[in-house]
Amino acid sequence: MDTHTILLAFGLTLLAGLSTGIGSVLAFFTKRTNTKFLSTALGFSAGVMIYVSFMEMLPDAKTGLIENYGERWGTLYMLLGFFGGMALISLIDFLVPEDKNPHEMHRVEELDNKQTGLKKTGMMVALSIGIHNFPEGIATFTSALNSMEVALPITFAIAIHNIPEGIAVSVPIYHATGNKKKAFWLSFLSGMAEPVGALFGFLILMPFWTPALNGFILSAVSGIMVFISMDELLPSAQKYGEHHLSIIGLIAGMIVMALSLFLFI
Repeated sequence: MDTHTILLAFGLTLLAGLSTGIGSVLAFFTKRTNTKFLSTALGFSAGVMIYVSFMEMLPDAKTGLIENYGERWGTLYMLLGFFGGMALISLIDFLVPEDKNPHEMHRVEELDNKQTGLKKTGMMVALSIGIHNFPEGIATFTSALNSMEVALPITFAIAIHNIPEGIAVSVPIYHATGNKKKAFWLSFLSGMAEPVGALFGFLILMPFWTPALNGFILSAVSGIMVFISMDELLPSAQKYGEHHLSIIGLIAGMIVMALSLFLFI
């Protein structure tokens, strides 16, 4: 493996991770109490994550696993990875320290800067996104080592859905604290888990990397993303009294993701 290919693979992974910063900056163009924007943005994030999980990542994971283990066992391992990813992020959700009633969402005017469900949601989403960006970074990096034709659309797709992920982290924290720097850096750091994952993949997993391991990781990432959408993003969006806007955002996120993937067919 030549140095140029390795550096290009790292560069693509870094680019995908940096796109969370684009989403975080978008949060600063909204008013502190703009619950309509908040509901739409969180719904959009959920739509992107759900679509890319079921329409891109899981099919790719299933294909890789079936090629190695056959239809029955490959499908079983894909399902175990998917629900295992959900179990992992659920455990993390359970272990993260929470303020009183952190999932009971309120309008910004009711919140203070020390104890707020809105801020806690942003922190939890940042942690969750950082965790699922880690194996995404591994997948992006290794795909780039094997085939740039495959890696480029994967990088683009991940970058597209990292933008609303940046919004999902930055908006709640900014609306709760009014601190642009904190909102930006938490969003930025959650995206930097991708190049960290690439580095881990290069140093630790590369000697053992197989299409089967790649499929299992993709299925687990899908489970994590769907859980985040169902447990954090959509409930947070709808508890601000903007149910229809959150659904419009959800559908818009799916459409944007579908178009971005269609361009690379």
